[in-house]
Amino acid sequence: MFEQLYRQRVELAKIIEGHTGKDGTQRTAIPSLFFSRYSDESGPVYGVYKPALCIVVQGMKEVLLSQELFRYGPADYLVASVNLPITGQVTEASADVPYLALKLEFTPSEILEVLREFQMDAEKKENAKRGMYVSNIEPSLLDAVTRLARLLDTPNDIKVLAPLIVKEIIYRVLQGDHGGILKQIAIAGSSTHQISDVIGHIMNNYEKSLKIEELAEIANMSVSSLHRHFKEITAMSPIQFQKQLRLQEARSLLLSESADAADVAFRVGYESPSQFSREYSRMFGLPPKEDVKRVRDNTDQTINL
Repeated sequence: MFEQLYRQRVELAKIIEGHTGKDGTQRTAIPSLFFSRYSDESGPVYGVYKPALCIVVQGMKEVLLSQELFRYGPADYLVASVNLPITGQVTEASADVPYLALKLEFTPSEILEVLREFQMDAEKKENAKRGMYVSNIEPSLLDAVTRLARLLDTPNDIKVLAPLIVKEIIYRVLQGDHGGILKQIAIAGSSTHQISDVIGHIMNNYEKSLKIEELAEIANMSVSSLHRHFKEITAMSPIQFQKQLRLQEARSLLLSESADAADVAFRVGYESPSQFSREYSRMFGLPPKEDVKRVRDNTDQTINL
């Protein structure tokens, strides 16, 4: 098995190198598939993981979800089952052996289609669990991922074959040790599905004041159940989740525009610029102006897989 995994990783590394050629995260001709290459350690960087499968082919990666650390490399894969604000860092990379990784995003409807087609308990609801996990990779999963990546060299095959292979990949992940966690996002009425609706509402309205009773109504839960399930899945409260989104968006605005920090604070929902500055410093390590200067001085600061 180890020899098989090694051969698959070697081939996958060649494909990623062949379709990147330079450092950064890049889209591919397969809309849901992204490649990432970095020739040195990077981070920390900040972003929101959509539901996705993430595989490191070379190097190592750390992802921080609130205060919980997930570390994974070529022997593992990481799955995010819901949208989650994270801090990521490449911890092992060099010019000779660059960090190489891929991310395959998927939707609840794609998961549900697989559940129904293969009769995999498409109605069975389970208790909420953390919406991110790391698991040991199997040759069958890596084989399917390699075949998907290989389609980039025969682009005329992508339209027909990519959806079939993506379906196989989702099936393999669902069959894995923690596949039940991913399964729950697609099952209507499950606590994960209900919390996913709340997450979507917060993401679409992050700059507005949160009304916990309204969130509980969206989830069809009591306020206490909402808090319990939300924290179980995301490792944070709804308010903490919103705060991370606000600060990430603020940083993005500060880096992309010549905007005043106080103006950005109001735009992302803060009423007090001083509170914004304190919370920004706590998350990013420096006040807004100094942090923006640091990032611009280091142009390699980009969200990576």
